[in-house]
Amino acid sequence: MKESIRRVTIFLLGLFIVLGAYLTYLQAFQGSKLNAHALNRRSREMSKTVPRGSIIDKNGNNVVRSVPAGSGKNAYYAREYVDGAIFAPLTGFISDKYGKTGLENSYDQYLSGIANPRFQLGPISRLWQRRGYNITLSVDGNLQRTAYQALGNHRGAIIVMEPGTGRILAMVSKPTFDPAQIDKSWQDILANPESPLLNRAIQGLYPPGSAIKPLVAAAALEEGVSNLQKIYKSPGYLKIGNYTLHEVNDQPLGELSLEKALALSSNVAFGQIGLDLGRDHVAKYFDKFGFNREPALALPAEKSRLPQFNKLADGELAQTAIGQGELLVTPLSMALMTAALANQGVIMKPLLVTAVTDTQGQTIKTFKPEVWLNPVDPQTANTVQALMEEVVAWGTG
Repeated sequence: MKESIRRVTIFLLGLFIVLGAYLTYLQAFQGSKLNAHALNRRSREMSKTVPRGSIIDKNGNNVVRSVPAGSGKNAYYAREYVDGAIFAPLTGFISDKYGKTGLENSYDQYLSGIANPRFQLGPISRLWQRRGYNITLSVDGNLQRTAYQALGNHRGAIIVMEPGTGRILAMVSKPTFDPAQIDKSWQDILANPESPLLNRAIQGLYPPGSAIKPLVAAAALEEGVSNLQKIYKSPGYLKIGNYTLHEVNDQPLGELSLEKALALSSNVAFGQIGLDLGRDHVAKYFDKFGFNREPALALPAEKSRLPQFNKLADGELAQTAIGQGELLVTPLSMALMTAALANQGVIMKPLLVTAVTDTQGQTIKTFKPEVWLNPVDPQTANTVQALMEEVVAWGTG
């Protein structure tokens, strides 16, 4: 009998030790994750009583802020989106029903105040004491609005970036949505065939066309397969086995230097350059310029879609060199490529958030410019930059 009691006592003691260890693990290592979980209704309801941090543009103007709503026991803080549709591809939305997206999601630990260690552990009543941190963007609100207006009623994206810092000054995507109406408009948004939730600037995949030719020119100069003196001949087409690559309207462009080939956007010349480089070198420079990598951005960005270079026929390789075929890229990838050629061959990490501050304006965290990639040397970058200027000065524009 005593032996049975002893065994039960040992079992219960062991059970309490295991339970205590598990609760300690949950509190110490999983607390923040469980607190932020979408199904944690207790935390979610209490968080409405917390003034969530503001999202501010580089000029100090509110893009998103929390404002008091309701009264008495029903008082809470609601999100107010200034020019919501214009900034929605950046800010995203926050919803009890549909979760969080954009900066509202990726910087939630700061905006909610959970990043403050005082509030990571302890009773949920501490939420009453909490205030979210503010985040400051690199985006210029005035430039963002100008870019939005410039797109008009077209589908597409615009990115404005400082090549030397990687700071994004504007990022616009259309069509867009109103984050303040997300709960009311959700079904209409999902039914919209133009996918307004898609941030085309960083998630849309498109054939780059002739905009990729500066990369091919840079690769050719780096590898020594072309130079400013080399002449290409364009009778209006290029025969590659059973495939024929055509100039626009089959127009013969005659003898072309690299400068003239880029200025006139010669498909024949750049198809030939792609063949001269070969599959391995073309693939190498797409990778060096970051097309095969996910940019380290504060928002979820797509990698570009590259063909399987080792399986490309010669005609397909030539198509890739003029931005056609299976090649699909994001506008952000193209912006980073162009920025490298304007910045001595250096690609900076794209920077969207520059600082986190508390309600007294004290800096909690800063995000400084960082080098991401060095695809080509400065001389090559400067040469191609000069060639690109000729495109605008007297070429196809």
